[in-house]
Amino acid sequence: MTDASLNPAAPKSLLTADARTRNRRAAEMRFRMIGLSAVLLGLVALVFLMVSILGNGVGAFRQTFVEIPVMLDPAALDKSGNRDVEQMKKVTTVGYGKLIEKALGAELVARNIDTQGLTSKDIMGLMSKEAPADLRNQVLANPDLLGQTITFNGFATSRVDGFFKGRVTMDSALRDSNISPEQLTVAQAMADAGLIEVKFNLSFLTAPDASELRPEAAGLGVAILGSAYMMLIVLALSLPIGVASSIYLEELAPKNKWTDMIEVNIANLAAVPAIVYGILALALFINFAGLPQSAPIVGGLVLTLMTLPTIIIATRAALKAVPPSIRDAALGVGASRMQAIFHHVLPLAMPGILTGTILGLARALGESAPLLLIGMVAFVKDYPAAPPEGLMQPATALPVQVYQWTQRSDPAFVERASGAIIVLLVFLLIMNAVAIILRRRFERRW
Repeated sequence: MTDASLNPAAPKSLLTADARTRNRRAAEMRFRMIGLSAVLLGLVALVFLMVSILGNGVGAFRQTFVEIPVMLDPAALDKSGNRDVEQMKKVTTVGYGKLIEKALGAELVARNIDTQGLTSKDIMGLMSKEAPADLRNQVLANPDLLGQTITFNGFATSRVDGFFKGRVTMDSALRDSNISPEQLTVAQAMADAGLIEVKFNLSFLTAPDASELRPEAAGLGVAILGSAYMMLIVLALSLPIGVASSIYLEELAPKNKWTDMIEVNIANLAAVPAIVYGILALALFINFAGLPQSAPIVGGLVLTLMTLPTIIIATRAALKAVPPSIRDAALGVGASRMQAIFHHVLPLAMPGILTGTILGLARALGESAPLLLIGMVAFVKDYPAAPPEGLMQPATALPVQVYQWTQRSDPAFVERASGAIIVLLVFLLIMNAVAIILRRRFERRW
C-alpha cells in the first residue's frame, strides 16, 4: 500500500490540484500581477515624462521670424564711405534699429496693414531687441551689402512667438505690460501677409545664451561646446586611470587588508553625492591650484573624480567575468602574467569596460551640482576657443544651462529649458547606443 492510499484526503489524480497547490498558484499569480503592475507604472511615468518634456520643448526648435526688405543706407552705416570695418563698427545697434524701424513701417503701409492706435515704438516692439545686432553683424561681416536692399530675417519678440505657439492669448495680453492685443492683431495681419513665419530655428543649437530681455535669441551653442570639452577631459583621464587601477587591483595586487580597504573606499566613493565632489573641486582646483572658475578644465577634473569609481567597479566586474581557464591556459603555454592580461583577459573584458565607461560618461554629462559650485552658473556669451586654450576659458554645460533658464521669469525660457533637456536626452541616447554597438562589436565568446 502507498501513502496516498492510506491518506483518504490525498487527491485521487495528479491532474486534480489540492488546496496547497491552488494557494501556491494564486500566490504566484498575485506576484506576477504585482510585477506587471510595477512595470506598467514605470512605463506610464516614463510616457508622462516624455510627453511633458516634448510638449513643452519641441517649440524651442521652432521660432517666429519677421521677414522684411531693409535698405542698407551707406550714409547712415558708413559715413566715411571707404568701407572700413573698424570705422563702421562705430555705428551702434541704435542706428541699425532705426533702419529696421523705417523698413518695417514702410512694409506695413505697402501691405495695407492697419496700425491705427500704435506708435512706431509699438510696431518695433514686435521685433526682438536682438534684430539690430543681427543686422549689424551681417553688415560688418560683408560690407559689400551697403547700398543694397536685402531680405532681413529677424526674431520676433518672445510674446509674439508665444502668440503663434498658443502660449500667449488676447486675454493674457490685456494683463501683460510687454504686449498689447492691438500689437497681436497687427502681428496676425503680418502673418497673413507673409511677413511673419514660424520655422525651424538652427540658432537654438548654435547661438550662445542671451539676456533675460531676449529669450528668443538664447541658444545652447556655448553649453554644447562646454559639455563636449568636459567629456573629452573625462574620457582622456578616467579611462586610462580607471582601467589601470582595475587591472592592478584585480590581477596584480596582493589580497591583504590594504587592498581590502582600497576596495571598500572605492565602493563608498561611488555612492558619495555629487555635491561633495563640487566642494572638493572648489577647495582643491580653484582655491589651492588657482585654476579659473567656470572653465572646462575644472569641470572635467571634478567629473573625472566623480566618474572614476564607477569605471573602476565596472572594469573589475568585466575582468572577473573572464573565466579563470583563459588565464590558466595562457600561463600554461608560457605567457607571462602581463601577456596573459593584455593579450587575453583585457580583450575579452573590453565590452564590459567600454560599456561601463560610456555609462559613467553619460552620468557625468547630466551632473549639474558640482558644476554649480565651481562657477559654471555664470552667464557666458562668448564661445571658448579651440583646445587647449579653450579649456581654460569660461564656458557652461547643458545641465547648468537648463538650471539657469528655469530660474528666469519669462515663460519662453521654460520652453527653452525643456528644449535643452531634449538635446541632453539625445546626447545620452547616442552615448548609450554607442555603448551597445561597441559591446557587440568587441564581444567574444568563449
